[in-house]
Amino acid sequence: MNPTLTAALWPNSAQSLLARIVLVLAGTLLMAVSARVQVPFWPVPMTMQTFVALGIGAAYGARLGGITLLTYLAQGAMGLPVFATGAGLAYMVGPTGGYLVGFFVAAVVVGYFADEGLGRTHLSALLVFSAGTVLIFALGAAWLALLIGPTKALATGVLPFLPAEAAKLLLATAFFPIAWRLVRD
Repeated sequence: MNPTLTAALWPNSAQSLLARIVLVLAGTLLMAVSARVQVPFWPVPMTMQTFVALGIGAAYGARLGGITLLTYLAQGAMGLPVFATGAGLAYMVGPTGGYLVGFFVAAVVVGYFADEGLGRTHLSALLVFSAGTVLIFALGAAWLALLIGPTKALATGVLPFLPAEAAKLLLATAFFPIAWRLVRD
């Protein structure tokens, strides 16, 4: 297993319980902020949730990334205002439920790839983050299709978001290899 970006930046974080707690709380705070901030974009405003969820996996690895996203989901389930427009269990089984689960699954998968040393070059970052994005939208659209049908799910839950996801994919593909280069130097 290769060190994660977080372990490379903060070498004792993997061993220290306090460091892991701080990282989990920082990650859930980033997720909550990313859900609330909207960037004007076409055809729909863009939030940075997918970028942050995938980034947590890439920076933390599968285990800590998964724990962080589970903690985020638990916070939302308890009613804390960490999601974009609601909170609680009823919100989590609504139209966005599949995307919320997708954040967790994608963070773990991207984290696994990061643990294996992938995502450090532009090409591998593009592949890793593309896989994570596909997972989020596949789970989100599948759940949404159960609620409103597959055609409507694709039209309202996937297609309008593709331009923004492409932009975030390019941002992640550029950012993480540069971060690794800075850590190595």
